Amino acid sequence: MARRARSRVAAARRKGRARRGRLPVRWPRSTPAGGKGSQEHGARVVRLTAARRRAIERTRMSRPSGEPASRTTVDFHLSAAVACARAGARVILDYWGKRGAYSIQEKGRNDFVTTVDRRAEEAIVALIRERFPDHAIMAEESSPTGGPSGFRWYIDPLDGTTNFIHGYPLFSVSVGLADPQGMRAAAVYDPIRDEMFTATRGGGAFLNGRPIKVSPAEKLSKSLLVTGFPFRSLDRLDPYLASFRSLILASSGIRRDGSAALDLAYIACGRYDGFWEMSLSPWDVAAGSLLVREAGGVVTDFQGREDYLESGDIIAATLNVHPAMLRIVRESIPKI
Repeated sequence: MARRARSRVAAARRKGRARRGRLPVRWPRSTPAGGKGSQEHGARVVRLTAARRRAIERTRMSRPSGEPASRTTVDFHLSAAVACARAGARVILDYWGKRGAYSIQEKGRNDFVTTVDRRAEEAIVALIRERFPDHAIMAEESSPTGGPSGFRWYIDPLDGTTNFIHGYPLFSVSVGLADPQGMRAAAVYDPIRDEMFTATRGGGAFLNGRPIKVSPAEKLSKSLLVTGFPFRSLDRLDPYLASFRSLILASSGIRRDGSAALDLAYIACGRYDGFWEMSLSPWDVAAGSLLVREAGGVVTDFQGREDYLESGDIIAATLNVHPAMLRIVRESIPKI
């Protein structure tokens, strides 16, 4: 009897520890996509507890500048990015196909914002504020906020708003995290196709948990390109059209989808071979640029530098296609 009593006490203690370690309901746990330890976003989900967060922060503060973060810490941030992307997507899908159910405003010429954008962003920002109160946030529909930690989140709650408004099923949620060394973790989610693109610095890129690589394209003449029109900067339309004409003649085809984040994700998984666009915002390309780089591609601005988050001008392509695209864009679009 004494042995049975001790067993019941031990079982009760284990049950209590399991309850204390559970994630809050609003931070959904990712479900396995394959065998033991595999996750649908290609990274191990790290359970959030107060003790774990304190340990992670102590590790971050004690690490010498420039020393890479541990795999566990990076996975912790990636899991948060994935949860944020899914939280935004849930809001978006609640309104999908209900055009008359939400308000639409025009921020600028051909630049729209809806109730859906704002509510999706609110859901994402609330999660980040809850888990990372000392992180800075740069999001499309709200003013940037600062934070003492050196981390910054780039959020586009609905990349492809015009597509969404018109019922065109190509848009995404883009969430990226940067630290002082650059982009650290990224998630770009297509809720219509249930495709979650993820990447961590030094950890590779994934689509629904499976590793992805850029296409093997070696020549621009055999490449399928994708672009976006400079609808926010129509004063640059003529040089953009010059680059468009030159790249039409030099490539095997060009597409325009209306979501820069998905364009970059498609470069990362090999559906396109090259992408260029001008006058974008940091939240449009921050997450996608990490996807491309971790998939083996090259990302620069129009001068071949890494200042695309500041300039808004970006070229992303395979290792062999990028130099030819860069040369044509340089010749077509004057340096500003």
